[in-house]
Amino acid sequence: MPTANPCAIVIFGASGDLARRKLIPALYEMAREKLLPENFALVGYSRTEMTDDEYRKECREAVQSFARTKPVDQQVWSRIEKATYYISGEYGSDESHKKLAMKLREMDDKYGTAGNRLFYLSTPPTTFEPIINCLGRCHPHYTSADGKGWQRIVIEKPFGRDLKSARDLNKLLHTYFDESQVFRIDHYLGKETVQNLMVMRFANSIFEPIWNYKYIDHVQITVSETLGVGTRGGYYDKSGALRDMVQNHLFQLMALVSMEPPTALDAISIRDEKVKVYKSIRQIRSQNVDDFVVRGQYGAGEANGAKTAGYLKEKDVAPASKTETFVAAKLFIDNWRWSGTPFYLRTGKFLPQKLSEVVVRFRSPPLTLFQKQCESPVYPNDLIIRVQPDEGISWRLNGKVPGGQMNIKSVALDFLYKTTFNVEPPEAYERLIFDAMVGDQTLFIRGDEAEAAWAVIDPIEEGWLQSKLAPEEYSPGTWGPKRAQQLIEEDGRRWMHSGDQAEPIIACSL
Repeated sequence: MPTANPCAIVIFGASGDLARRKLIPALYEMAREKLLPENFALVGYSRTEMTDDEYRKECREAVQSFARTKPVDQQVWSRIEKATYYISGEYGSDESHKKLAMKLREMDDKYGTAGNRLFYLSTPPTTFEPIINCLGRCHPHYTSADGKGWQRIVIEKPFGRDLKSARDLNKLLHTYFDESQVFRIDHYLGKETVQNLMVMRFANSIFEPIWNYKYIDHVQITVSETLGVGTRGGYYDKSGALRDMVQNHLFQLMALVSMEPPTALDAISIRDEKVKVYKSIRQIRSQNVDDFVVRGQYGAGEANGAKTAGYLKEKDVAPASKTETFVAAKLFIDNWRWSGTPFYLRTGKFLPQKLSEVVVRFRSPPLTLFQKQCESPVYPNDLIIRVQPDEGISWRLNGKVPGGQMNIKSVALDFLYKTTFNVEPPEAYERLIFDAMVGDQTLFIRGDEAEAAWAVIDPIEEGWLQSKLAPEEYSPGTWGPKRAQQLIEEDGRRWMHSGDQAEPIIACSL
């Protein structure tokens, strides 16, 4: 493992939910794993009035509630706690940022952080511009005495809401920061199984020869949630599932599944190949959007222990809103490897299971050997990559049931991280914060990559504005609207996931 340089981390939005549930516990786990540098300081920054001691107490409670390992090692936590401070201020206030700059210089003297800064924007998108401008105006010239101090900025999703806003945000960032200093985060890229996609594909010779349109029938990517929008109605109603989930999480999974082998395992090579994927996606014309993309809204009902009056009755949601809480899409990647192979993507709220996975469905084998004796076709093979829950990989093959008859059944070869390696996979934010500290951008999104993804999304959004079809209502606890089922079933396929029951036994006469 590379060694992280001394640094101070500034968390903007320090009193928010993401910082409490993910970022602070991740820093604790990093310290426990000895990944935090010895010379380290943490400064929380938000609009909420709070003293240093009050913020330290909040951080301690966050670690006790959400840390991955229990019980909390008080010696490890004490090391972080003593170097934790808090500043209250407006995000766009030069005066507050100058106060922050003075505090960071104090940290350099007290904790030896050497002028190195990691600015983490855990804030709503509306605050990105004022924070970036203040960072540029109030923090640009200070470095350590030897002139080697670095500054990096981590930006949470969403990165823009369309191609134009993403370009504008990139332009603003590049006014003050070089691209090598910018870390656009998508926490899915920090998950072990997502990283293992590249190892599985390129470190196993069994897969590469068959990883193409000749042997793969189609690919399904599902990211489902069991709850509704909750208290995020105001934000969600301006975003929707397409912008909130498809443009980032699902597209990142799709790019890693479909990209060409990179020339090296470095940030430039890997991200170059991902950009090529987005640029190869067949554009959906606005007038044809309803043929390739389905949108839905959850109605009133109860599922997974939660009740709802329906999306349109949620707090801060417009009564006549057409914002989608469910999306299913059929996309094609028009390159040599994937010619004619459909990629089916779906995501939504209030679905039956919390699930993130990729299903690679291979073409059915030649049936000459079995078709004379078997009443039904031999089931095709599936490779299922589970991102959550129970991170792992399942390889479904056909096997003979023991006995005198030729009975064929689909069987699974399963690999689970926690049982194979006897450890719980680290949280995504642990890996991503560490990579940002050491300057490794491999698992972060490059500026042109974000723009290329939005270039696919924009025509869909434009098509919806012109479409006469409103989002179709679906009941909480179901797998979305009926048209989502039709989207794939009209092609002679069906949605599936690792929770499906095994296919029935195929009985063949001998």
